[in-house]
Amino acid sequence: MKHELPFIPQRPAKPRKSGITMVMDKGLSIRAAEDFMSVGSEYTDMVKMGFGTSLLTPGFERKLEIYREAGCMPYFGGTLFEAFVIRKMFREYVELLDKYKVELVEVSDGSYEMDHKRKLEYIRILASRGIVISEVGSKKKDVVYSPAEWVLMMKSELAAGSLKVIAEARESGTIGIYNEDGSVNMALIETISDHVSLENVIWEAPLKSQQAWFIRHFGANVNLGNIAPEEIIPLESLRRGLRGDTFFQFLPDDIDESK
Repeated sequence: MKHELPFIPQRPAKPRKSGITMVMDKGLSIRAAEDFMSVGSEYTDMVKMGFGTSLLTPGFERKLEIYREAGCMPYFGGTLFEAFVIRKMFREYVELLDKYKVELVEVSDGSYEMDHKRKLEYIRILASRGIVISEVGSKKKDVVYSPAEWVLMMKSELAAGSLKVIAEARESGTIGIYNEDGSVNMALIETISDHVSLENVIWEAPLKSQQAWFIRHFGANVNLGNIAPEEIIPLESLRRGLRGDTFFQFLPDDIDESK
């Protein structure tokens, strides 16, 4: 930072174990990906090629290189994994990962509900070839898990080999750990945080109000995901207390606001 300020939270250097920011690329052009990395690479850890867009985006292979060269880990969205699995093409999915040298893999069952034991087996297999993160929670409003079920699934997936578990919210931020109006499901999140290490959870938080809530409750180095590329600098401003929503969060209680 060019001009240093006191009371600015310290952020761990990459590669980070906590304070991770996962950004969703929903079909950026090569030029847009380059522009994104020119300002956001320092603050971005993972880039998810959202849903199945990797099969549709021209030049996506070059984008993988751009993200890697900038020190970020690109990976395919979990929906693409599910699209292969439901067609009984898991082997072909692994071949796709190998072809494009994608080390990080997301295992999810948000669109296609599968037996959880089967999901755990996929995690074990993929963890033997690279890094796995798994997503817990459904994309469907009528599929609701109890807080205890969330905790059980998260713990079992971490035990099976997931490096992190993702708390589902969709890109709309109105599912899973949130209510339909985008507000935080506090009872659910408190239960998860009481039983699962915060370092191991990536909370999907596409909306500014959600990002600010997590930073106020869990600190600057909470793991957040499904961030839009254009929101990477605004999010980092929230993490550092350089935005109105978290302006007083990291200041000492006895600071004189009148001066």
